Amino acid sequence: MAELANCSRCDAVFVKNIRDICHNCYKKEEQDFQTVYQFLRKQVNREATLIEVVDATGVEESLIIKFIKEKRLHTSQFPKLAYPCEKCGTNIVSGKLCSSCSSELLNELEQHEQVEQRAQLVKEKNKTQNIYYTIDKHRK
Repeated sequence: MAELANCSRCDAVFVKNIRDICHNCYKKEEQDFQTVYQFLRKQVNREATLIEVVDATGVEESLIIKFIKEKRLHTSQFPKLAYPCEKCGTNIVSGKLCSSCSSELLNELEQHEQVEQRAQLVKEKNKTQNIYYTIDKHRK
């Protein structure tokens, strides 16, 4: 069933299907992609950085990053086309985090799991310590 939504780029109302942008914005996005791709296809521009591509084509940096993340522009073909890590800003060519930020995040997760395990052990230990036994002295 079709759903009405507002375009995330121009705020126009459209029938939402596969994309979260309206047809007009999609066409504009495709034109921007072709502009960027035609620029990068030239031999002299294959070593261009993200900022150089933005300056030369006039296409927004966020849109070019979107093309890279959607794997429409392959960083293996354009080696200097990198975008910033979402945590520290270091240039990366794939994913959302650089290797140092992702390893830091993994270390923090491991530490959190260890704390949770210790808390669970303490909780279980406290359950067994709160058991009281009585001896019936009047038993024959």
